[in-house]
This record gives sequence, C-alpha cells and structure tokens, in this order.
Amino acid sequence: MKTSSRSISLAESLAIQRRTCKLHFEASPLKIVRASRQYMYDDSGAEYLDCISIVSHVGHCHPHVVHAGQEQMARMTTSAGFLNDTMVDYAKRIVETLPDKLCVCFFVNSGSEANDLALRLARSYTKHDDVMVVEKSYHGNIASLLEISPKRWKQMGIEQKEWVHVVPCPDTYRGIYKEDSDNPGLLYANEVKKMIRKCKDKKRTISAFICEPLMTVCGVVVPPQNYLKYVYRYIREAGGVCIADEVQVALGRIGERFWSFQAHDVVPDIVTVGKPLGNGHPMAMLVTTKEIADTLREFSSTFGGNPVACAVGMAVLDVIRNEKLQASAKSVGKCLLDGFRAIQPKHPMMGDIRGMGMIIGVEIVVDKESRKPAKQAAEILSYKLKEGKILIANEGPDKNVMIISPPMCFTCDNAKQVVQAFDLALAAIEQGALEAGLASLPHEQRILNIPLDILSSNLDKGLDSDSDSESSSAKKARYEEMD
Repeated sequence: MKTSSRSISLAESLAIQRRTCKLHFEASPLKIVRASRQYMYDDSGAEYLDCISIVSHVGHCHPHVVHAGQEQMARMTTSAGFLNDTMVDYAKRIVETLPDKLCVCFFVNSGSEANDLALRLARSYTKHDDVMVVEKSYHGNIASLLEISPKRWKQMGIEQKEWVHVVPCPDTYRGIYKEDSDNPGLLYANEVKKMIRKCKDKKRTISAFICEPLMTVCGVVVPPQNYLKYVYRYIREAGGVCIADEVQVALGRIGERFWSFQAHDVVPDIVTVGKPLGNGHPMAMLVTTKEIADTLREFSSTFGGNPVACAVGMAVLDVIRNEKLQASAKSVGKCLLDGFRAIQPKHPMMGDIRGMGMIIGVEIVVDKESRKPAKQAAEILSYKLKEGKILIANEGPDKNVMIISPPMCFTCDNAKQVVQAFDLALAAIEQGALEAGLASLPHEQRILNIPLDILSSNLDKGLDSDSDSESSSAKKARYEEMD
C-alpha cells in the first residue's frame, strides 16, 4: 500500500479538527503534544498552566492512572458478554458514594450516551415522552439530546419540539430574578410549576426534568438556595423523574460534596456522569434506582464498562482519595474566589464572580451598571492570558464568562498566579478601552476588536514549524520527577 509523506497544512489540520471539536484560540491555535498534572506543552516545548481541561480530572497523565490502564490493557481489553470482576468492583465503589436508592449502574462510553439512556429510562418508567429543560442548556451531541439542548437550536437550525418544554435558567445575575429578589430559588422554581400547568392544559405529561446541578454550560450558574428542592418536588408531583446531569462536575470537583447535587440537599432519580470518570479515557455511566432500571427491557454496550475503562476509573477514585483532592478543590477554590473578589472593585469590566470548588466563572461586562456582556473583551483577555502561558477559555451563552476548570491537582500557588495575571491583563484591556474613548460612548456603541499584536501567531503560519526544539525536548514532564 502506497503511503504519502506529505505534511498536513494548517488549513487542512484546522478543517479536520473543526469537524471533531471546537478549537480553543482558533485565531492562533496551539498544538499540544504533551501534558502532565496541571501543565500542557506545545510543539515548541512551551509550558502552559491549564485552567481548561476539566476532563483531566486528577491531572494529565497521572502515573497511577496510566499504570492501571497499561497493566489492564496488557491483561485483557474486552470482556463483553462475560463475567467481569473489574466492572463489579468499580460499580460497588461508585454506588458507595451515592444515596442508598441510587444502586443500579449502566456503563457507557460518553456523557451523551449516558444522557440518551437517561431519557430512555425516564420514558420507560413514566410511560410519557415530554422533557423539561433549562434555557441555554446542553446535554449532548446526538440527535435525541440536541432536541433538548436549547443552546444548540439556533446554531444548528433545530426547531423546538412540542414535547420539549423550556424554563428560565435560575441565573440571579442575568436572569429574570436577580440576587436582590426575595427568595429567588422559589421564584425560579415557580416558573417550573407554571410550565407544568401549561403542559397539563395541553394534555401533556412530563416524563423528566434534566439539568446540571451546577450549570456549567449556562456560564457556571449556581442555582439559588432551595431551587432544586422545589423543582424536584414539583416534577415528581406531576409524575416525572428528576435527572441530574453530572457529566462535568462530579467526583469532588465542587469541593463541598462528592456529587454536585448533594450541595442542594436533593436526591435525583437518575444520575449521569462522564468526563471526570476516566481522566481522559472515554467512559461514562448512569446510576438509577432499581424500580426505574427494571423497566428497561434491554440494554447492552460493547465497550461500556470494559476492563480497561473500569481499571482506569478505579485508579481515578484512588487518586481522589489518596491525594485528598476533594478537600483540595474546596481550599483551592476558595483561593480563586477570594482572589478574584479582592481585585473586583478596581475592575469596571469585572462583573459577577461565582462557582464552587474547582469550577469558577467570572463575567466580563461592558460596565457593572448595565451588566452588558463584553464578549470581545473576554476573548481578548483569553488571548492575553495565553500570551502569559495561562490557558483560560471564554464560554457561556454570550461567550463573556471566563471559566476556570483546571485539573484538580491545581494548587493555591497556581490560583494566585492566575489571579495576578488576570488582574494585569484585564487592567490593560480596560486602559485600552479608556484610551480609545469607549468608556464615554453609549453602551450599544462600545465595541472591542481583538488587536493583532496579542495573537501568538498568524493563521498563515503552519503548525509544523522547523523551530529549534532541542532545549524543549530535554524538558521533563512534571510527573517524571515523581516516584
């Protein structure tokens, strides 16, 4: 077979990867070739502090996790259709962390698969089809989930189905009920109650309510006190089940609790989890009650719960316990929140600061009075931080929320470094806006554009450069210095 040695151009590389995932820093993308703990290394050997990779839950290439995967892969990679002690042992360890009624595990390969299965289970148990979701939410990239993901509807030309019912996001900074409202948790929950009444008027019945207990996709929105308590009660009274989408924020990331739903003092009927389980290895699962599980007549997954995935999953749990990462998430998260709140008063473009543990969101706004999202400023800020070798993404519905979601081995020293760099970079942006006269313009005329001089490279420069990498190749990964 003839093979080609032709190198791939930047344009071709971008085209291939854009079909698979969204690129960070698309104007000047990084080619990451190696990672260790909370650090990533590009093809020139430059080291970056990673505040983005929520998937690498316990740290990139953690030696205990890597060893567990390698050892199991050398022994057996698949056991579909046969008894598998590794799967049983892993299921027991997960169930031990959950309330008693959540005791049946289904193993799959991605958060999308887990959420799709959650819908199947809800419908088989309730005998109804309708689903209630939160506005601006996203639950997966397969057809059944895109239909319940309002965030993707406009972008993908999807029309809202009659069986999908959307309620307001319980955002007390930007939503219909602000932080100074009397009992915002109840007010937002009553919007769910109103929607249930509308459904009944149309002779429709809710099968499930699904939301993230900490709403990362909505811009790291922490639901107000008692919101989920009221909502879960209303949904169950209407005959539906409650699904906690923990695909991003489970396994101790919020610091206070192992599961984010536990911070709201509720127990869902179905829990889905994905990203943190495998530390980068593709695995996900759903946990539910025996009563709900028994209604599903048939389920199988060729790769779900395979021996390698379960070995990796158990190693991740080992690291969380042995390195006390849940407690670390709480203390380091406090360092981040305290640091950002300390610099907030001197930054007119620094809006709301929110989050729990190792998942923090900082809103960048045109000004604090209008709270108008400053997407361009947030994008400039992400590039300026990248110039300083810190990787932070601007996300959220308006792309103006700087989201810090690093591997959980992130330290307080790392947090201080991030806050200091953030402070300097945002001050430069604000000064630039002031000098350009934007501060004196009406809100709707305050538009920022990304200056070319902050981009680390131009699009016409190829990713495969011939720059000298002798010194960088000799650089050791952080884990190579450990036993």
